[in-house]
Amino acid sequence: MKIGVQLPSFGVDPSATAAEHARHAEGLGLESVWTGDHLIPALPYLDSTLVQATVAASTSTIKLGFGVLIPALRGAAWAAKQIATLQHLSGDRLIVGIGTGGEPHGDAAWRAVGVPFAERGKRTDAVLAVLPDLIAGREAAIDGETVRMSPGATVPPLLIGGSGPAAWRRIAQLGAGWYPAFVPPSVVAAGIQRLRDLGIEAPVTVGVSVGLGPVEPSVVADRVRGLLDYGVGEAEARQAIVVGSPAQAAEQLAAFAETGAERVVAMPFPADRFQQRELLAEAMRKLTG
Repeated sequence: MKIGVQLPSFGVDPSATAAEHARHAEGLGLESVWTGDHLIPALPYLDSTLVQATVAASTSTIKLGFGVLIPALRGAAWAAKQIATLQHLSGDRLIVGIGTGGEPHGDAAWRAVGVPFAERGKRTDAVLAVLPDLIAGREAAIDGETVRMSPGATVPPLLIGGSGPAAWRRIAQLGAGWYPAFVPPSVVAAGIQRLRDLGIEAPVTVGVSVGLGPVEPSVVADRVRGLLDYGVGEAEARQAIVVGSPAQAAEQLAAFAETGAERVVAMPFPADRFQQRELLAEAMRKLTG
């Protein structure tokens, strides 16, 4: 199993720069570093594409993931231009998770860019219909206008966030992977089985909240409450959090591997991200033998 790690919400964590966090993860042998995509969140948050541009310039081998990018906020042309540019800057190291932007994101960002919140799913579909061609530098039609982005780039692996009929349809149409987050192994296994029942074989990456080492119970409880905003029940939220020693974490991560998932993206919630990554790397070594 591949192990990636979420970068901090920059602007909130003053302990180090994006480059320093990413180089630390790369030095530990983690497979990838990931960032979310927020325009007007509750807490300060830097632009995800610029963070990954900084990481691309500061590292050499680690992969750069979006978990997840919200392309409907940008529109097809800008999303494609940013992805293609990052592919060139990073040497084809991108992995692009794609989401529609749900309730936890709120609707202020959508109002700010003039996109109705209720249309985010439809607009995501419109972007996805042309995104691979635009990234690759092939002609595509946007609102009746035929355009070609230049320079084209290698289309990165695309992962669809969420679950249910809309997500399964997008995965099938794009030949994309699946990126569930904040769910226990049982839900991942059920989703993979549903995809197989539909005749879809998709690589799976799972976003998992992680708090390793001695973490105060109140900190874990706060994280559980935060997951409730994503529509997760309390019992399910507790099953979805990986906690304990590196050896205990390795056992919990192995449960995700047993579902058929090929990658876990650890989303640390304790404040000391350097310590969390070091413990995660130790868990990874125990997991992979």
